[in-house]
Amino acid sequence: MLSAGTVFSIHLNHSLRFFRIYLSLDVSLLGLNYHQHFAATADIFLSFSVMEVKLERKDAADWSYRGEGAANIVLAYTGSSPAFIGKVTRIAKKERNGSPKCDSNQSVLTEEERLLWRDVQELVASPTKEIAEQIYTQLVMSPLLGPKHVDAGMRVPVAREFLECVEKNVIKQRPPWRVDVSTFDMERDSVIIMSDHSLFPGGVLGDGSCISVEIKPKCGFLPLSKFMAEGNSVKRSTTRFRMHQILKLREQEISELSEYDPLDLFSGSKERIHKAIKDLYNTPQNNFRVFLNGSLIFGGSGGGTEKTNAVVGKAFEDMLEGIIQAEDGLRTMSFIQLVGETVYCSRVLDELLEVQKFDNFDIEGAIHAYYNIVSQPCAVCQQLDEAGLPHRCSSLHSIHMDESLKIVKDYLIAATAKDCSLMISFRPTEDGEFGSPYSHVYLQSTNQSFNYKVNFIDLDLRPLKKMEDYYELDKKILNSYSRIL
Repeated sequence: MLSAGTVFSIHLNHSLRFFRIYLSLDVSLLGLNYHQHFAATADIFLSFSVMEVKLERKDAADWSYRGEGAANIVLAYTGSSPAFIGKVTRIAKKERNGSPKCDSNQSVLTEEERLLWRDVQELVASPTKEIAEQIYTQLVMSPLLGPKHVDAGMRVPVAREFLECVEKNVIKQRPPWRVDVSTFDMERDSVIIMSDHSLFPGGVLGDGSCISVEIKPKCGFLPLSKFMAEGNSVKRSTTRFRMHQILKLREQEISELSEYDPLDLFSGSKERIHKAIKDLYNTPQNNFRVFLNGSLIFGGSGGGTEKTNAVVGKAFEDMLEGIIQAEDGLRTMSFIQLVGETVYCSRVLDELLEVQKFDNFDIEGAIHAYYNIVSQPCAVCQQLDEAGLPHRCSSLHSIHMDESLKIVKDYLIAATAKDCSLMISFRPTEDGEFGSPYSHVYLQSTNQSFNYKVNFIDLDLRPLKKMEDYYELDKKILNSYSRIL
């Protein structure tokens, strides 16, 4: 029997239509159920179709606003093309003053970045930043977090007219403060298309309901680096997230503090994990969102929601009626239990925590290795000397270059893991259903069983230059927090 991989090589030059039919027959011969069959067919069909498809102005109406972060806007496909059903795309933004949030398509890695990533030749050879980011996800983050949890996506060319038209279509859905500071980067000639992880394969075809939760876990450990200044010992007892909340409140980015503590979510304790999910629900900000069949039903689309009030809570409770089989008033708590139980049983955050802990030196140590790499006088040491303050990092300026490269590379990988998102999707199982390729969780309070899948998203490559920003933000957070002590 031929494998799907064999068919891939044999029919590379055949028409897409013939390839797709042949692959469907082959996958069914392999004994896969419908959902596996659909996923394999759709994903491989997508990889071939992008060779011929270019997103033009006429395609803009088929993409709707899903949300955005600092660097990208996420759009979901709502059209009927088999190549894009169940897909989302991320479009790079730029500041309204003209500077891109990421480098333009013509930009490549800097000389120092090529040195930093020299052991990943495909990344070093990337002709554009966008391709580099895709390769980084595929070759660096995927092996660390597990290929089953990471989707690097496919690159698809786009016309400028597509970007211009989509921007006009979605501007009213974007948070006003996001619109004020950023717009689409019209210089991009391609976008990344990836699976919509708020859905199950086939779910967009009406195959049952799917509910998904997107969580930003943040950093789940307290640093122990010996290179942290004595005056910054608070880092050893208070999470970066909790301290950053004080700065955000002071700068009016938020109106009240989050109840969430990342240490609860990463604790491995069922009770503390449930508490973390409940706290995220109570004060979601931009760290907790829920989707029903791919549509946002809870949390902010781009700017976050401060606190869940009675009106929002009642609306969410009502939206859960078709998914959670509990009495009115109990569905939300059952959903929180479902998410908590899945986080606890899957142990997926254990993998994320291990990658976060690549940061062995904290930014207070890693910044010195950074200055070794860029061959510049260490601005941090100069500041400490001028202030007459003691510092314990001078030894880092005498280490071998290879060690400096490892310290900084590990720090940047950890930075990706600290700021990524976790998407968990659930689908109620039918009585007698068997042979599912997905993991399974039982919700005791409602006597329901669910299939679930877990994906890490927003695994962005961090520019080397960001090291300076990380150090300055760390100082700013500590200075702000020290005022309340």
